[in-house]
Amino acid sequence: MSDPQYMFSDGAAYERLMGRWSQLVGTRFLEWLALPAGLDWLDVGCGNGAFTEILAARMSPASLTGIDPSDGQIEYARQRAATAQATFHIGDAQALPFADASFDAATMALAISFVPEPARAVAELARVTKPGGSVSTYMWDLPGGGLPLAPLFRALAAVGHPGAMPPSADASRRTALQALWQDAGLVNIDLDLIEIPVHFADFEDFWDSNTLSVGPQARRVAALSEQTRAELRQKLQASLPIAADGSITYTATANAVKGRRAG
Repeated sequence: MSDPQYMFSDGAAYERLMGRWSQLVGTRFLEWLALPAGLDWLDVGCGNGAFTEILAARMSPASLTGIDPSDGQIEYARQRAATAQATFHIGDAQALPFADASFDAATMALAISFVPEPARAVAELARVTKPGGSVSTYMWDLPGGGLPLAPLFRALAAVGHPGAMPPSADASRRTALQALWQDAGLVNIDLDLIEIPVHFADFEDFWDSNTLSVGPQARRVAALSEQTRAELRQKLQASLPIAADGSITYTATANAVKGRRAG
């Protein structure tokens, strides 16, 4: 998460780009975790607090801590009314500034593929979790085209400008997640596939949300010539499932894994 190319520093812009989808998939993820209320939670790679907000609202945590490398994202997270009880830190998932066995549940929401060394991050998640505690993550299925932005990435490739994937995109595979959890010595490992609907009011809503916001794909679109951007729009309009009323709805998918720290 420390690579500047992939850091998202504008919390408000990220909210339109991914925040709404991350909250929807995060809700499904917490339902699957099925953990009790009153736990000490750690949210690693918390970004602008979209998932932290869900944790606060749904899990009634005894304590809630978020950490992310972007000060801009953390600042936005602190402004969310629902995260008033949370404590936020700026830091690296691969070197968490917490003592061993500090939390009942440690999770990483839509972040593991942005970590240069996912195995180090998972080892850190396990280290700071109490014996018997929950260690979990979920990530859009990037190799499988599960990202909410997948139609844009396909259209960019069609006009000769393939979108950049995060440095550890393969870590989002089910098999990779299972191996990471096993290698970290976690037990009672389980996997899930989470599907959510991605909806836009019309094509302009899709275009503005995905190209005028933040992240490497927005910079890539901004760098295109006017002619190529027009071609990109045409490719998207031809490929997106546009309904009779102009709305656009398709499915995004995420892989999830959970386990327990032995002991």
